[in-house]
Amino acid sequence: MPRRTFLKSGGLAAIGTMVVPEIIFFKTGATLPEISLQLYTVRKEIEKDITGTLQRLSVLGIKTVETAFWPKNITMKEAAKYLKNAGLKVSSCHIEIPVGDKKDMMLQTAEAFNCRRMIWHGWPEDKRYSSVNGTKELIDIYNEANHFAKTNGLMFGLHNHWWEYRNRVGGRFVYEWLLDGVEKDIFFEIDTYWVKVAGQDPAAIISKFGKRAEMLHMKDGPAIYRDTLAEDNPDPMVALGKGVQNFSAIAKAANGNTKWMVIEMDIVAGDVFLVIRESRNYLLENKFAAELISKQK
Repeated sequence: MPRRTFLKSGGLAAIGTMVVPEIIFFKTGATLPEISLQLYTVRKEIEKDITGTLQRLSVLGIKTVETAFWPKNITMKEAAKYLKNAGLKVSSCHIEIPVGDKKDMMLQTAEAFNCRRMIWHGWPEDKRYSSVNGTKELIDIYNEANHFAKTNGLMFGLHNHWWEYRNRVGGRFVYEWLLDGVEKDIFFEIDTYWVKVAGQDPAAIISKFGKRAEMLHMKDGPAIYRDTLAEDNPDPMVALGKGVQNFSAIAKAANGNTKWMVIEMDIVAGDVFLVIRESRNYLLENKFAAELISKQK
């Protein structure tokens, strides 16, 4: 199902609490990121059988998820109950930009899923990114959203697609305007695959963002730019390590800064659960990430 037709924002029983990985130090002295799964990966399966799908994720070893969009017949409170019954925690939530009438939706999302990390999913491309003035206007909007989030004890982040790393305005890439222009406590969830599709080196980008690259979307595939991407029609993606991504370099760049590696596949050619299992195992076996024992703080 296309992303646009699936849009229904997914959602702190007590605002101000969050899931924080228990500190575990490894040989390098740095804490490995924790693994999460973006539920957009299994949106079709959720539509057919939400209980069975979430329980199957739990059986595969997934402990934490990132919410996105729920079927229209499922409320956020109901979704939260399904997640709890499956033993799944929430690392972060994709939301609409919390301005205007979307502010209440962000607060409801945070409360329902007991989560502080609220992330503007960034879809579809905003044509304002095609000019300096338009990009600066969006930066002001993101800063306003961040003010609202902080006022309510939440954290606000930005998730990218390919255009932020392909579009040049005023002699700079859009992501450079964002990195310099948005407030320093806005974090970034860098989608490493779309960075690669845009022709950039994900590891170099992660290093450039430093501690602001708090979260990474981890996905793999051919990473070829096509005009059809704008129609939400990407090439099928594969399990981590089976495409063109250099995850060893990505993990090295993320070392000590990134808190979460979020597995996501927009579309896969085969069994999505097999791809999820292989991707999780790949991150664990290569010690790029860890399944830490999360607890509420």
